[in-house]
Amino acid sequence: MLHPPVNGGKVFEVSIYNRDVRALVKESQSHGYFDDRWADLHVHNIIASNETEARALVAEHFPPTDGFVIEGIYASCC
Repeated sequence: MLHPPVNGGKVFEVSIYNRDVRALVKESQSHGYFDDRWADLHVHNIIASNETEARALVAEHFPPTDGFVIEGIYASCC
């Protein structure tokens, strides 16, 4: 992480994947836009005041309408 949390922000570890890519990879196909690696979980650290805000921030960058799924979100201990 490049910047420590400030103003009461907390670090959340978010695991996401793309359901459309995952389905295509299972059929030995590729998505027209997203890389096959999106079939696997990607873990990102998000700074937010709470889980709801963290989910909203993730959804801005990885929209559910594009097939992205948050598999897990956890407050980081460090």
